[in-house]
Amino acid sequence: MSAAPTTPAPRAPGKGPRPQKKFFHRRKFCRFCTDSNLKIEYKDSQTLRDFTTERGKIMPRRITGNCAKHQRELTVAIKRARTIALLPFVVSEG
Repeated sequence: MSAAPTTPAPRAPGKGPRPQKKFFHRRKFCRFCTDSNLKIEYKDSQTLRDFTTERGKIMPRRITGNCAKHQRELTVAIKRARTIALLPFVVSEG
């Protein structure tokens, strides 16, 4: 049993190998760790809106760049603001 060498699938004529695209990843940082004046409060609905999507969902920390500690605090604050109707649970279409 001899294994035949495998070759990659043929590409369109006239095209060479695909070039590697290099792009710069911007380092995400926690806004609450860098700015000590910025506090997480359920009463501050404008700050909490920055961390929710247009549909009203809480954005994950891989998107926002928050640290785990502040993401947990932020989640609790958003849920409290929703309960007392400062933020919507969902945004209706239309």
